[in-house]
Amino acid sequence: MTMILMTAALIPASLMSLMVPRHAPRVLDEEVVLRRGAVTIVLLFLLTIGTAVACHHFLQLPPVLGMMTGLGYLQFFGFYLRKTQPGVLARERALYERTGDEARLLRLGSIVPFDVFNKIAKAEWDTLLFFYGVVMCVGGLSFMGYLALASQLLYQGDPTQANVVIGLLSSVIDNIPVMFAVLSMEPQMSTGQWLLVTLTTGVGGSLLSIGSAAGVALMGQARGMYTFVGHLKWLPAILLGYMVSIGAHLWLNSALF
Repeated sequence: MTMILMTAALIPASLMSLMVPRHAPRVLDEEVVLRRGAVTIVLLFLLTIGTAVACHHFLQLPPVLGMMTGLGYLQFFGFYLRKTQPGVLARERALYERTGDEARLLRLGSIVPFDVFNKIAKAEWDTLLFFYGVVMCVGGLSFMGYLALASQLLYQGDPTQANVVIGLLSSVIDNIPVMFAVLSMEPQMSTGQWLLVTLTTGVGGSLLSIGSAAGVALMGQARGMYTFVGHLKWLPAILLGYMVSIGAHLWLNSALF
């Protein structure tokens, strides 16, 4: 499966590289200094992922509980940083004054207390609410029976064709709710078909900018630079990778069908 995903990525990347301007970006010659607690926050992130996996695998609890526990880890550590910051700044200021390091003294004046909720407030809430609304709609369709009807219409024939169509559909609706809808349908398929629908929804979501979480988030952050219309010029290259990856999967994993 790794080789197939590499095929789906390398073909569009190779074609896109021919259209990218060939010039080296300007290098900024400046010293990058990690803020106090940066390494610990990275370790807390890894601990959060482990907690989410443990909640699901060992405790049979929703993984979101592990992620919220990780938010608690970060908040406790942020409280520790805020309480100890005045003393740390005073010691560092005294040290830099003795050594005459004006650059580091100037940097100390720009340090603000760490607040995780301030970072959360700056999140792209439009993107988060978009996914929340789509998942709610899928849940409503499942409750009213429309997903069961769609499953009968899609999977009454060749499941390979149905999974390819679902992959194309994920470029319009978004691959996360589309995969959630397929799981809610619970179609009876072989392992090869489940791998195929995972492949098609994952790669097919990149056909349009609104088909993946990364595309929607990037449109929100890079307004004016990355747009829906601007993404369309890469559609032929991505579509070629989509079709080649499907063919590679059907060939390499034929024993799973």
